[in-house]
Amino acid sequence: MGRMDVRGTAADGFEPVREAFAAVVAEQDGQAGSQLAVYAHGQLMVDLWAGDEVSGDTLTGVYSSTKGAATLVVALLVQEGVLDLDEPVARRWPEFAAAGKDGITLRDVLTHRSGVIGVDGGLSAAELADDAVIARRLAGQRPYWRPGSAYGYGGFVSFAMVNEVIRRVTGRSLQQVYDERIRTPYGLDLYLGLPATEEKRFRPIQWWTATPEQEAAFWSNLPGPHSILGVGYGLNSTPPLDQAAFANTRVVRASGQASAGGVGSARGLAGLYAAAVWGIDGRRPLLNPDTIGEFSMLHSAGSDLVRGDQGNYALGFQAKGLRYGFLSANAFGHDGSAGSESFADPRTGIAFGYTRRRFGFGWSYPEHDLLAAAVHRAATAS
Repeated sequence: MGRMDVRGTAADGFEPVREAFAAVVAEQDGQAGSQLAVYAHGQLMVDLWAGDEVSGDTLTGVYSSTKGAATLVVALLVQEGVLDLDEPVARRWPEFAAAGKDGITLRDVLTHRSGVIGVDGGLSAAELADDAVIARRLAGQRPYWRPGSAYGYGGFVSFAMVNEVIRRVTGRSLQQVYDERIRTPYGLDLYLGLPATEEKRFRPIQWWTATPEQEAAFWSNLPGPHSILGVGYGLNSTPPLDQAAFANTRVVRASGQASAGGVGSARGLAGLYAAAVWGIDGRRPLLNPDTIGEFSMLHSAGSDLVRGDQGNYALGFQAKGLRYGFLSANAFGHDGSAGSESFADPRTGIAFGYTRRRFGFGWSYPEHDLLAAAVHRAATAS
């Protein structure tokens, strides 16, 4: 698959981004099915897609890129004084105080410092579809390390705790606030709860292709299901969670669980960050500079107990300035395990969104570096 199979538009000065995307598509032999969208200072500059059954309007599972949308809800409520980052979670949700969790704050949860990354015995796929069910299971769970002493990523459960606090404070779910305050007003193609009317645009996520020898070597070297990594990624249930099936399950898409159940397009992901920092289509930005400064500030760096060197978190967001050295220190965003990537760089004006429909082998996505660098060069040159 080559250059001619890349569809969509790139504005003047962003042609090298189209070339980089075409190189990525050729490397993937078109199998991944991918989209790339870029805003610069609130203007859509790149809108590209390639692959079978993929258009610019195609929606697919974005996994933990969902956390970026969920964090924007928190940032908006903090900005308005509705939520207090340093208030103990248990003050609003008394059941959560069990097993030594009484001092854990919302900030601890958002920066993955709570130690609450799953439950002993695991959560079934059906339980992981529903934030309220996850929250009930987490309430009695003892943390996996002393809260505040270290940080570790809770891939499928962290925002169920956040959602429960929002429910207790506002009487609304995180998903309802997102839809009413962010997705609908800004017209974003990024859903936390995909309506049945949009289901026809959804395309399922596919598992990676590998030789039997590669598969065997990979799984034999994976940490055990009851290790910290296993718990953090939901592998300690019986049977272990099938990550590809997760986003492809209608109940997960319909509920839009706030840690990993989002469905969207590259346009939706890039639009989310553009709306947050610059505003789009004549609408004001969602966040003021002080809120952006607070939520983009580095909170958890060094080795992540779950993800190792792949960690590094601002507040709710991943610290993208550490992930991509060419971005500014306060760049922030969130990727997803099937290969989506999304971020804003407030200094250079970039809002970036990327999706792909096929997992990369070993959850490896070298194209993120290539595409992010091409976008940064184009945005700063122009």
